Parts: sequence; C-alpha cells; structure tokens
Amino acid sequence: MRILLVGINYAPDLIGVAKYNTELCESLVAEGHEVRVVTAPPYYPAWSIPAGLSGSYFRRSMMGGVGVMRAPIYVPKQPTGAKRLIHHLSFALTSLVPALIDAYSWRPDIIISVAPSLMSARFASFVARRTGAKSWLHVQDFEIDAAYGLGLLRNASLRKVMLKAEAAVLRSFDRVSSICPQMVERLWDKDVDPQRTTEIRNWIDTDVIFPRPKQTKYRASLNIDEDDVVALYSGTMSAKQGLDLLVEAAALLRRNPRLHFILAGEGPHKARLVDMASENPRVHFLGLQSNESFNELLATADLHVVPQRAEAADLVLPSKLGAMFASARPVVAMAERGTGLAAEVQGAGLLVAPGDVRSLADAILQLSEDPSLSERLGAEGRKRSIERWDRRTIVRRWIESMSSICDLPGRSEHGTGVVSEKATTSINDALRLS
Repeated sequence: MRILLVGINYAPDLIGVAKYNTELCESLVAEGHEVRVVTAPPYYPAWSIPAGLSGSYFRRSMMGGVGVMRAPIYVPKQPTGAKRLIHHLSFALTSLVPALIDAYSWRPDIIISVAPSLMSARFASFVARRTGAKSWLHVQDFEIDAAYGLGLLRNASLRKVMLKAEAAVLRSFDRVSSICPQMVERLWDKDVDPQRTTEIRNWIDTDVIFPRPKQTKYRASLNIDEDDVVALYSGTMSAKQGLDLLVEAAALLRRNPRLHFILAGEGPHKARLVDMASENPRVHFLGLQSNESFNELLATADLHVVPQRAEAADLVLPSKLGAMFASARPVVAMAERGTGLAAEVQGAGLLVAPGDVRSLADAILQLSEDPSLSERLGAEGRKRSIERWDRRTIVRRWIESMSSICDLPGRSEHGTGVVSEKATTSINDALRLS
C-alpha cells in the first residue's frame, strides 16, 4: 500500500502523539509499505521549535524510510485556548498544499489523519475524496471536549459551532478509530456510524520496556537510596494532567522521609509546578529523557502515578500507561470507575477519585508500605502489557484494517484528478521543497 499520513506531531519529538505517528509509519515501512508524512516542525511539549530549525518554510527529508514533509506552523510561547486555535489553523492551511501534491502526484491508497488536529483532518478527507483514496481519521484526543472541559475555551456559542464542525469532519471519513472502547463509544455519541468505527490502541515495545532493578543512575544522581520509595510521573506537563494534585499529595506525605517524587518531562505548566514544590526537597524534576534512557527511568520507580482531572475522563487514554505496565510497577491512577482509564488500571494498580488529593496520598502511602501488593499488581501490569499493548500485534491490526477498506486491485475514476508534471514541478518550486 501507499499510505499518506497527515498529522501535526512527528519525530524528533519524543512523547505523546508524535511517538505513535512515527512508530506506526516506520513499522509500516518495515512491513513493505510506502509511507509519506505531512507534519509540522518539532515543537512539543516545550512549545518551542528547536534552534536551527524554522517553522516558516517547507522542508522534505527521509526519516526511517519515511518521506517527511515539514509544513510551517505558528507555535505560541504561551498556549492559551485562543492561541491553540490559531496554532492548529496555521497547520491546517499550510499542510493542505503538500498533501495535495503528494495525493495527486504519488497517488496514495489511503490518507490517514491523526487528531489532534481536526482542522487539518477536514482537508485530509477532502483531498482523499478528490483523488480516489480512502480516508481514515484516528482520534488520539477529543480536543474540543477537552478544551472546554478543562476551561481552556469558554465561549458557549463558539462551542456549538466547533461541535457542529467536528461532527461534519467525523462523518466525512471512511473509517474513524480511537484508542480505547470508551473513546470509540464517544464517537458513536457524536453520530459516527458504528460500522465505520474501530478501536486501535496505542502500544509499547515490550522487548524495549521490561522489568529491571530499581537502583539506577537516576537514583544515584538524585541521592535516593535503594530502600527509598519513588513515585514517578513521566510525560507532558500541561493543564490536562493535573500534576498540581501530585505536588499537593507530595506535600501531605512530606513527613515520610522514605518517599520521593520524580516528575520527568516538559510542558507549559512545568515552571508553575517547580515553584509549587520549591520547599519540598524530595520532589525532583527532570527533563524529557531519551528513548535509550526511558526504560531505566521507569525502572527507577517503585510506583507510577497518573493524576487526571475529572473533566478529562474518557477524552484521552494516557499513552504512557502501556509503558508503566511493561515496567512491572504498580500504577496509582485518578479515574472514576466505569471510565476507560479505570478499566485498564483495575487489578494492576489502585484507583482514586479525580481531584481527591488525600486519597491520592493514601494510595501512594499504601503501596510504599506493602511491597507484596506492589509486586502482585506490577506483575499483572506486565502481563497486560504483553497481552493488550504489544506493538507488533497492534501494527498488524492497522495493516489488516487498512487493507480491508482499500480497493487495491483498481482505483475508482470518479472524483479523481490529474496534475501535470509541469504543474507539480511549479508548485514544488514555489514551496522550495528540498
């Protein structure tokens, strides 16, 4: 198959949607498929394009056998709700022309759009219809619901308009998928035909993330003894994660000299969190860790923590969960029973009510004082990571599902168009493709 993916996040960003977009594309290439990507320059989660790269022009390169086109994008230093809208709109506009060029000149069998962002998704389905390709929308995050649920956007009239536009986008794709059963059910609530939906979850490479001793370079550098207990959070630091709740729980447990907290990652709320924890010497902050060091970071923990605001329930399933399970450490998660996160964690960790800092602290303390419980829950998590989150199994499901909707022997002539070689060259020159 020829596969064109349009998504705002891609390598060399290390976490979140970028990781899964990149690993999916490189896995598809390894299986013998041809893959191209239209994406933005790296910027996440620091919300800053690295020095030496520019967000103001087009650039094409090869990464892991994948042809990657970088389209210009506006990246706000302080990503407020309104600025995020402009951010997504900028990519939707700039990604359209490269997507058109690849669609007409390269003729993909299927065009995949990854949400976020829904704005660029609308153009992806339009391009697919114009070129006779099949269209697939993969929803990693219900961005409109999350923006209003977390208070990033508040205008009720704008919400109605955005939800109406979202419904039109969802209905325009041949296939719509999401990463857990509860998020697929939310698609049904948004009037997406269940026959066109499927669950394809994120994954973890269980050969790369595996149990190992907890005495690591991180404990040594932070002066944490082997007998001390480490509660770890690793990932994005933004409003959705509710990390202030973890810092508050650490404050409640400050009298326990054996308990340490490590928060590793980047994001717009990191400076605020560092300030909140400034008087607690057992709260440690690290930056994003490389892929090569990630398993060692996870092994440093005695337990993993997933704080989450109630407003974010079933809007996203934290992608980091599979890695936590694979490390064979128990998880403490803030989640209401009946949500997708609760269903995943129950039996492999402890659940507490979202926003309940006292219960979060009590759950962390319970695991720190009961090694046998921690070991039993961690072993169950490792088992689940292999059964439910294995990368090879999930990529095979991607391939099987894409093959099932693609008419590979022939292509419909209806709605297709032809762009001359001269016209394509002129557009390429105008874009300064390298």
